Amino acid sequence: MWQTLIAVLGTLAGVGITSAHQTRAARTARQQALCTEGLAAVTALAEALADHRRAMWVREDLRLRGEDWTCARTESHATRAAITGPLLQVQLLMPAVATAAQAAAQAAYALRSADGHTILAARREAAIKAADDLVAATGRHIAA
Repeated sequence: MWQTLIAVLGTLAGVGITSAHQTRAARTARQQALCTEGLAAVTALAEALADHRRAMWVREDLRLRGEDWTCARTESHATRAAITGPLLQVQLLMPAVATAAQAAAQAAYALRSADGHTILAARREAAIKAADDLVAATGRHIAA
């Protein structure tokens, strides 16, 4: 009888240990998948921000020089719209870097309506720095 009881308790303990291990493995797999998706979203956002900065530089440079900037404005609208999806994904998948992502987007948007080339260049540098800060924040988050 004792042998049967010990066998049953051993079996139950084995099931408990196996279940805990499988639960932990599934949680780790989910965290890794979220991290991978978050990293892909940050990458897409960084690319979209770079495209928008370039489009806004061209647009505002043409505007400040008094040239026709109709086509450049159309392009800047498209590049700004391309930021929305990746920005939302970053905010949902990596809330720890959401503030840095929002700041990078706002800095890119701020290139609009610059009062001169000096201000435009300063805003561009600020937008590049904000994007670099986003990448650094993402690196810190992943390393933690």
